Amino acid sequence: MERVIGIDLGTTNSVVAYFEQGRPVVIQNPTGSKITPSVVWYKSPSEIVVGELAKRQALTNPKQTIRSVKRFMGARFSELGEKRRGIAYDLVEGPDDSVLIDVGWCRVTPEEVSAEILKHLKKTAEEFFGEPVDKAVITVPAYFNDNQRAATKRAGELAGLEVLRIINEPTAAALAYGVDRSSEQKIAVFDFGGGTFDVTILEIDKDVFEVKSTRGDTFLGGDNIDD
Repeated sequence: MERVIGIDLGTTNSVVAYFEQGRPVVIQNPTGSKITPSVVWYKSPSEIVVGELAKRQALTNPKQTIRSVKRFMGARFSELGEKRRGIAYDLVEGPDDSVLIDVGWCRVTPEEVSAEILKHLKKTAEEFFGEPVDKAVITVPAYFNDNQRAATKRAGELAGLEVLRIINEPTAAALAYGVDRSSEQKIAVFDFGGGTFDVTILEIDKDVFEVKSTRGDTFLGGDNIDD
């Protein structure tokens, strides 16, 4: 049976799920948690660690522990500005004003880092199903531009996934809320994540979901509250 997984590739945490008998089911990772920290530790040239164990390395190995990489997806180095604030690892300029991350023995792109997170989620799903999984739907913030969406899709491909669709996070939330409702209504979705805070107004007309307006602050997430 061909499986399609849904992935919320978050700034601070990520989730993988599947659809069964009319409802979404979140898959637990190997540690028994439903959420996986979006953190990648480049332990050595031959070993990469993802998730909770990687998160614990942030203080002892800050240069090799990459977190909040979602903020650099599809970004230009010359436009980073305050996005670099609070980042312990080294960001350097790559070809054509791109962003690279220097982990000491190599330089990696934000897409390659995100691909490691996606590989981890893919493996989690495959171990759960007991069979290969190669298709996924990935959610992104509503304000993501074309470059950021393309970067997300590239990350999926690097992880060995065929990305069937990129869906706006508030639209996904509205689908979860209104998929079994037939009424016409307008709703507001407040998405308070680890890296951002977004507010989106959607209009639902039976099975049609239209985003009327969206605004977000990319520096008003849980990370910023912690800081």
